[in-house]
Amino acid sequence: MNALVEIKDMSKIYNPGENEVRALDHVSLSIGEKEFVTIIGQSGSGKSTLMNMLGCLDTPTSGKYFLHGQDVSDLSDNELSDIRNQEIGFIFQGFNLIAGLSALENVELPLIYRGVGRSERNRLAKEALAKVGLSDRITHKPSEMSGGQQQRVAIARAIAQAPPIILADEPTGNLDSASTKEIMQILHSLHEEGRTIILITHDPEIAAEAKRVVKIMDGKIISDLKNEESV
Repeated sequence: MNALVEIKDMSKIYNPGENEVRALDHVSLSIGEKEFVTIIGQSGSGKSTLMNMLGCLDTPTSGKYFLHGQDVSDLSDNELSDIRNQEIGFIFQGFNLIAGLSALENVELPLIYRGVGRSERNRLAKEALAKVGLSDRITHKPSEMSGGQQQRVAIARAIAQAPPIILADEPTGNLDSASTKEIMQILHSLHEEGRTIILITHDPEIAAEAKRVVKIMDGKIISDLKNEESV
C-alpha cells in the first residue's frame, strides 16, 4: 500500500519559550491510500492540531509532512489552499453551511472557487447530493433540514469533486444516534469506493468502526492499532 500521508517527527509549539505548549510532540504517522483511519483523543490531546496539519490548514513548527510524496511542510498559504482544494474534502462537526443558500448552492460553492463551470458544478453537486440521499432536498435551506440532513449536505459538499482524502472532524458530534448511524454508513460507502477516510473523534464507539485506530494523548501518539472487528 502506497503512503498517501507521511508525517515525520512533527512538532507544533505555541508560545515558544518558558510557557510553551507542545500541541504536537515529535509525531510520526503514515496513512496509506484507501485506508479508513480514526484518530481518537480527548480535548487537549492534540488531535485538532494534528487535523489542522493533515488538512494543510496550518504548518508545523518542526518536522515534515509529505502528501502524495510532496513536501507540504513549508508551503505558502496560497499553495496550501491549492493543495486543500485538490486533495482534501472536509467535514466538520458544525456543518459550516451558509444559511441563506439552498443545499444545492451550498454544495456548488466550493466548486465556484475551484473554477468549475456552471453546468458542470450543477451536475457534480446534484450527483453528490444523490449519493447522500438528498435528491429531494436540493432546494431546501439549512433551517429547513434536520441536523443529520445538514451533515449529509456537508458531506456532499466535501465529495462533489471527488477528492482522494476525506478529513472528518467529529462529524457525528452534534447528531442523534440515528443520524450518527446514517453518517457513518455514508463514510463507509465512500471508503468502499476507494476514498481515504481520516476521522477525528473523542468517541471510542465511533473510533471502533474504522479498520485502524490511532490514539493521541498530550501531543504524542500512544497507540496505533489495526481493528480486526471493524465493519
